[in-house]
Amino acid sequence: MAAEAVTPRERYRSQVRADIKARAWAQIAKSGASGLSLNAIAKELGMSGPALYRYFGSRDELITELIRDAYRGLADTFRTAADARAGVEGLARALRRWALDDPQRYFLVYGTPVPGYHAPDDITAMAQEIMGALLDVCATAEPEAPASAGFTAHLAQHREWAGDHPASPDVLRRALAFWTRMHGVLSLELAGQFTGMGFDPERLFDAEVTELASGR
Repeated sequence: MAAEAVTPRERYRSQVRADIKARAWAQIAKSGASGLSLNAIAKELGMSGPALYRYFGSRDELITELIRDAYRGLADTFRTAADARAGVEGLARALRRWALDDPQRYFLVYGTPVPGYHAPDDITAMAQEIMGALLDVCATAEPEAPASAGFTAHLAQHREWAGDHPASPDVLRRALAFWTRMHGVLSLELAGQFTGMGFDPERLFDAEVTELASGR
């Protein structure tokens, strides 16, 4: 079946929405997500506030669209690495490249929550898709001995974050160790906390990846 033709009006609407999102990212880079202002974006684009609301009905709707774009980008990045059988190391380095390419995008989804913002259910589903790719990779490289049998058993009972993925408790623990350690290093690096400490953050990241890949 041939794809439906896109009308000039639809193309214009798509372009305006893209322009609004670009201005929103610029605002976030300057003032953080909590400082996002639709009226300020409208002024920059030479339109009235009410006119902009025809494209995004609220600040939360715009934030949701930005978060969807960010999660979709990371999900695609993870799936590409997983399909290439890059292993835990490849997945970790793909995450770091994605984060360094756009720190504000990273902080929007993994930084301080935006005050008063509540994500819709589809955002949670996208986050679980990303975790699913990680669980798939971790399942192929499960360590022989879990670090903490007690915590592993705890995860087996509290696995909501993994969605419907059939991962074993040991795989759940390995994936969560990856997630917390990689994001810990990345968050500190992107926030500039390593500046002036005299070492290369990439080498620290690589050392953590090597230990995770060996099950330590």
